[in-house]
Amino acid sequence: MIEWKPLGTGARPVPQPVATPLVWSGAGVGALVLVALLNTVVGPDRTELALPALSLLAAVLGLCARFTAAPGTALLCWLFLNGFAIPPAGVLTWAGHRDTTWLACLLTATLIGTAVARLVHARAAYRRLAPGHVRPDAATGDGPYDS
Repeated sequence: MIEWKPLGTGARPVPQPVATPLVWSGAGVGALVLVALLNTVVGPDRTELALPALSLLAAVLGLCARFTAAPGTALLCWLFLNGFAIPPAGVLTWAGHRDTTWLACLLTATLIGTAVARLVHARAAYRRLAPGHVRPDAATGDGPYDS
């Protein structure tokens, strides 16, 4: 006869964010690959595609990061955007209003990704710990965990 045993008991903890250096490594490698891919597919002078793509990368990286990793993630994405996605390639420039806007977009995307992840994890943890939250099969006594 098969005896059913629960695999986990008690409340599950909220997932810990990934370490900041690992997120920054992902930002550097991901931005490099993304900019190289965009430069080969659509050409090196198409910043209207590079900024949204890097913003999406920053938001995805923000999903697994701490809030303190956001400025570094945005800066790394901006470095690859500025250095390799706009001509002349390999030269960092600063065009006041444009680069400030790009940095703000990348930082906002990273912060939104991080905030969404924190809200989702907090909501899931609250639903697991809420009083009166009963499994559907616990009320009838016919679940696999009843002895």
